[in-house]
Amino acid sequence: MLDPIIAFFVRVFSAIGRGLGMFVAWLFWPFLAAHGWYRRRSWVVRGPVLAILALLIVSYGYFIWQTQVWTNFNPNLIDNYALAQRKAPAGAELPTVEGQAKTCQRSTVVDVAADLTDFNVNQNAWISSMLLYRLGFFGIDWDHTPFLDNKASFQRGVNQAVRRTSVELVDALGRMRGTSSINNNLQDARGNIQFDEFSWYFGLQPFGPKTPTPSYYRAAIKSLRAFNGELASCAAIFDGRADNLLEFVDRIANDLGNTASILRDRSENYNGGWFDTRADDRFWFAYGQLYGYYAILAAAQADFSQVIAERNLTPIWNDTMTQFKAALRIQPFIISNGEEDGWIMPTHLATMGFYILRVRSGLVEVRSILDR
Repeated sequence: MLDPIIAFFVRVFSAIGRGLGMFVAWLFWPFLAAHGWYRRRSWVVRGPVLAILALLIVSYGYFIWQTQVWTNFNPNLIDNYALAQRKAPAGAELPTVEGQAKTCQRSTVVDVAADLTDFNVNQNAWISSMLLYRLGFFGIDWDHTPFLDNKASFQRGVNQAVRRTSVELVDALGRMRGTSSINNNLQDARGNIQFDEFSWYFGLQPFGPKTPTPSYYRAAIKSLRAFNGELASCAAIFDGRADNLLEFVDRIANDLGNTASILRDRSENYNGGWFDTRADDRFWFAYGQLYGYYAILAAAQADFSQVIAERNLTPIWNDTMTQFKAALRIQPFIISNGEEDGWIMPTHLATMGFYILRVRSGLVEVRSILDR
């Protein structure tokens, strides 16, 4: 009675085995054909082919290593700045011994922006402009595959936070509104950090040699540090007024709101579970953005310490930082974009979107208090 059932499953598994065999044969046929061609050639031909093959192996080995090793990744990086020891807001004149030159408080926001960029392009390779990343996976954009693109998306998320901060530094924080000119170092930093994220040494549009992205970002680091040097010598301005903090927080809240909308759209319309190849890009970009904004807003708490104390913002600000830290604890090994009521494949995008909205809610409350 069981014989027909057993025979059915035998046929099914036999067909699956034949299918897998045909797939493996199709996959390795080009390599076997190339091996046969290679064996029939002289060393005049074999030598260059072997050199090219060795170069590809070394290049891809380096590329894979850089995409998988996240050097100095630390969601608690703000602990390195000892912000509790800060006694004055950014730009405030510090007590000095008689006879010494006047000094002012450096901006931790500027230090953090420079350090985040240094983390992206000096402590790690900038993945998005690497040649093998731009060539893709057999011509397919790496962002459209589930492989080797998480770090690139994370770096672009961090860079988005620095870009927004650089704009606010130029437009408001680094000058007295209406009564002073734009600081040249901040202007240079903004221009460089806004540069195309995917530029390599050579490009097609326009055709010709180019300066790669990391070079521009390294120039931005130098400009940011130069501004803080000016600020420390009281030769620059950090305008830590309440209305400037309000605008800064408002722009960050809007930026996070846009990211939450992108996550929601992907979560609602592309429920591919573990097979959604773009879910990891969306997740790690959002994570990188939170990573950057957490450090920048923690630094802003020190730079705007007087405003925060006067407006009694410390409790809500600390609560918002707690929400940031809760979001940064979400580090799944594989990103899944499943149904929200699914029981096998989780929905990491909806989870991350939820935490972003909690952070944004705290920032909106901060803004409303500053606006009173």
